[in-house]
Amino acid sequence: MFAAAAAALLVTMAMALIRACKGPSIYDRILAANMFGTNTVLMIAVLGFLMGRPEFMDIALVYALINFVGTIAVLK
Repeated sequence: MFAAAAAALLVTMAMALIRACKGPSIYDRILAANMFGTNTVLMIAVLGFLMGRPEFMDIALVYALINFVGTIAVLK
């Protein structure tokens, strides 16, 4: 079940990467990069659950904060 979730996340990350490269406007590219970061946070959480490592949630939260601050900084 969680392996299927990880595979689905990889597919959405690939689509976000394509959108970040081919986006018609800069805002589409920023949104795609933010979506890629959010999917990365989800991937870290799923892999932490699969491997039985709850400390991965701390890493995922730190990465989510960095992703948020980075997006705000780029938009500013």
